[in-house]
Amino acid sequence: MARHGRRSGIIGGAAVAVASLGVAGYLTFGQSSATSEAHADTTEQARPAPVDPSIVHASDRPGKSLNITIDDGPDPVWTPKVLATLKKYDVKATFCMIGPQAAAHPDLVKQVAAAGHQLCDHTISHNTGMDHRPETYQSQQIVDAQQMIEKAAGGPRVDYYRAPGGAFTPYSRKLAAEHGMRPLGWNVDSKDFERPGTDAIVRTVRRELRNGPTVLFHDGGGDRSQTVAALDRLLPWMKQQGYGFGFPKR
Repeated sequence: MARHGRRSGIIGGAAVAVASLGVAGYLTFGQSSATSEAHADTTEQARPAPVDPSIVHASDRPGKSLNITIDDGPDPVWTPKVLATLKKYDVKATFCMIGPQAAAHPDLVKQVAAAGHQLCDHTISHNTGMDHRPETYQSQQIVDAQQMIEKAAGGPRVDYYRAPGGAFTPYSRKLAAEHGMRPLGWNVDSKDFERPGTDAIVRTVRRELRNGPTVLFHDGGGDRSQTVAALDRLLPWMKQQGYGFGFPKR
């Protein structure tokens, strides 16, 4: 930030004035430098420890377990409905949020975190072709979104990074991991984003569960009424099949 000072037109008494200004300027510069260094130290200390940069699918819960993941929100209409459905069946999930959406709805981000769900960085623009973009672009998309989500959350950290459409690169995985976010994949795509009908979503998830524990749903990007209805049917069915619910491994 630039500093602007007023120029004095007084020539008389220059020796004392210049000396005083010089000392004051030195002290101000010294204090500013010390403050900057202290801020840098605090920022460095606050940065989370790096995590494994490989893409995780496994659950942190032993045994027969699933990871429910919810993408593209938060949305003022659908996120509360998804939260209510998860609460109804006492299930925790990982919410992969778009940075500007989180910034626009900090109350929803706080509700998600307060309910015991995990936060995931899903970039700024949800560009499914970002694996073909320069590293500077990838960095801006990932780091800026993380900052937006964490600011909206007011304390809780973002523990995961999910590339839009799975468009990971070695660089983006490494960058996310260095910022404390484990790259997060999925095993079961519910296809709810296509709005194929509640029955179709339920059939897809039941059929694909053998592929692995991490299941992909959406609470943003349009009308998610089919998703809410499908979750209301799938979550109790999953419990009946003996599944528990965890979070992706860190």
